[in-house]
Amino acid sequence: MSSLNKKFPRLLPTPITPGMKASDLIDGAFKAYNGGRLAEACRLLTQKMLANNGTVGLSLTGALTPAGLGRAAIVPLMKAGFVDWIISTGANLYHDLHFGLGMHLFAGSPFLDDVVLRKDGVIRIYDVLFDYDVLLDTDAFVRQVIQGKEFQKTMGTDEFHYRLGKYVYEREVQLGLHETSMLSAAYQYGVPVFTSSPGDSSIGMNVAAMSMRGSKLQMDVNRDVNQTAAIVYDAKSSGQTSSVFILGGGSPKNFMLQTEPQIQEVMGIEERGHDYFLQCTDARPDTGGLSGATPAEAVSWGKIDPDTLPDCVVCYADSTITLPMLTAYALDRVEPRPLKRLYKRRDAMLEAIRSQYLKHGTVEKIEHRTDLSSSAKKKAPAAKKGRSGRSVTGTARAKQKAVPAGQQKAAKR
Repeated sequence: MSSLNKKFPRLLPTPITPGMKASDLIDGAFKAYNGGRLAEACRLLTQKMLANNGTVGLSLTGALTPAGLGRAAIVPLMKAGFVDWIISTGANLYHDLHFGLGMHLFAGSPFLDDVVLRKDGVIRIYDVLFDYDVLLDTDAFVRQVIQGKEFQKTMGTDEFHYRLGKYVYEREVQLGLHETSMLSAAYQYGVPVFTSSPGDSSIGMNVAAMSMRGSKLQMDVNRDVNQTAAIVYDAKSSGQTSSVFILGGGSPKNFMLQTEPQIQEVMGIEERGHDYFLQCTDARPDTGGLSGATPAEAVSWGKIDPDTLPDCVVCYADSTITLPMLTAYALDRVEPRPLKRLYKRRDAMLEAIRSQYLKHGTVEKIEHRTDLSSSAKKKAPAAKKGRSGRSVTGTARAKQKAVPAGQQKAAKR
């Protein structure tokens, strides 16, 4: 018999039956090509990324919230404690507001006459349709909210979205709505939400316009860069894993991955990179763009721990397909986790990384560490210092036992 059976599982799909759960369908029938990669992504998420209270960051690009996936998939992931922090395009956050404000979007067609739609005051996002007044009313809501005294200062985008989410939540309550908005849910569950380009959306456009009326609201991008790095450092220095769950690519992908170079290359703190990388994308790697850059390439930048590279997964498929499937699989296979509520700890985490940077960082060129071997990790004093010293290395985390798929539901919350 071929030696293949000693190296690889046999490809023998389970017949699809009426009433089969999505999770069983994925495990039983998604065996090859990008179906196989999606199955691998599901198992990576549930068996390793969510195991042992690991920290999971989600990045969002593409028009996901207009398609209703904020309410359908992202809110359930946050509620279950499966997503601990988020970086999103501003557009996804803006269109998320429509749902929290009780506005109506419609399933249409991509083959309509856009000149006629313009005359009729209808906006089209491929096959999603809504009235132009949806934009105007959402704009007015943002402008009215940010007139408040609490917004008249410089703040990180996580604080801005937290405060904005509070008002969306209050509007949901007034309208009798329940968990329709990603920003509202993030406010309720203490999930920090950042945007990597604050001016590149209708939210940013309204903030800019209000500055002409004397608004003092400014986005502190320096804090965002350091705060996101602080979240990752907090996870790694306490012995947890740090995972990235990337939908699409673009600026949010880079903003999430650059946290490790910020820690290592700029701040001079010893680290090895994110532990797990899961991306769903339609971007090609051979064009040189960041959206299609592979986790292997990310290793060369220090963004991904080389020891966990074999576990990293890229699924080349539309996020409107993969995200619902991943969400359904995770909710079926893993018990809800205690919420980390990282937003409430934002100042403490920032102060922790500040103290390490002032201890290890320099203005001059930082020495490049080239020895990434396991033996070097074991000798590193940082592996024993935890929160009080340098970042914990990947040795202990690499040895953490993942929760077997069949036992995850039995785990206590």
